[in-house]
Amino acid sequence: MNARFGKLPWLWLSLAIFVVDQATKFWFDNNLSMYQQIVIIPDYFSWTLAYNTGAAFSFLADAAGWQRWFFAAIATVVSVVLVVWLKRLKPSETWLALALALVLGGALGNLVDRVVFGHVVDFILLHWHQQWYFPAFNVADMAITCGAILLALDMFKSENSGEKAHD
Repeated sequence: MNARFGKLPWLWLSLAIFVVDQATKFWFDNNLSMYQQIVIIPDYFSWTLAYNTGAAFSFLADAAGWQRWFFAAIATVVSVVLVVWLKRLKPSETWLALALALVLGGALGNLVDRVVFGHVVDFILLHWHQQWYFPAFNVADMAITCGAILLALDMFKSENSGEKAHD
């Protein structure tokens, strides 16, 4: 692709994540009642429906409502930064483009939830017997997490190979 567009073609991945995220949230929101669990792997994995008005791990979920627009504003700014960053990437920065596209798709998925519904729809529940539960999450959260891991790995790769991280 033309260098003028950088790695913008990776936006297809962001769009795919966004579509899958929104489709799965729509399905679970319309087919499960709040906190209903469908056990997939007993003692380990269930589908459930939960709403999160906060950020990761329900951070600020009990705030008075201002957090909805605060997190929406952060997601909007981050999304713009990620698109500009993708545009400025060099042809050799494929892993970084993958990471940014994953984070962007997830950020947009959760942004739409916050703006349209006032909360993020979560439906994946990991647990260990009945003693330990990981907070419920969704496809957007998985994409953001994988993208963040790839960003960290890319940073270490750049440092180890003697490359400058941002030429």
